[in-house]
Amino acid sequence: PPRILTLEEPVLHMDHCIAFAVHGNPAPTLHWLHNGQVLRETEIIRMEFYQQGEVSEGCLLFNKPTHYNNGNYTIVATNQLGSANQTIKGHFLEKPFPGRIFSLSHQGSLQSEGLTTPKFLCADSKAFSFQVSIAVGLAAFACVLLVVLFIMINKYGRRSKFGMKG
Repeated sequence: PPRILTLEEPVLHMDHCIAFAVHGNPAPTLHWLHNGQVLRETEIIRMEFYQQGEVSEGCLLFNKPTHYNNGNYTIVATNQLGSANQTIKGHFLEKPFPGRIFSLSHQGSLQSEGLTTPKFLCADSKAFSFQVSIAVGLAAFACVLLVVLFIMINKYGRRSKFGMKG
């Protein structure tokens, strides 16, 4: 029957990899469970392995996993003589806004149920108004400067050099 030789926590190489090695003769078929549910391979999650004699070695690869991919990963190896499984915890990213549940109110604004809204979602009105006043001041200064340049070019630019008439 199959035997799981190694199952390692996720490590980041090019992709995140849960490395495994399984021994079995005849060669076992391998599949994975995520939190007890059958894990389907996608563009983000795929299994790569190679068979070397009676040992299958490989990785369950994750391309840019998020907090949705956190959980328990179980490898299941099965052949005609039996099956073996082993579970490991995979933790990739922290959940954003832990403990907060957000919903859209009837007015369409983001509200937190029972908790305060995170600081970065609220605009600091003093800092924002200061930034707006700086931007408006710079725009006004640029306009005045352009008007003065236009007047000076029109007034002094028409004079002929050296007093010659064209």
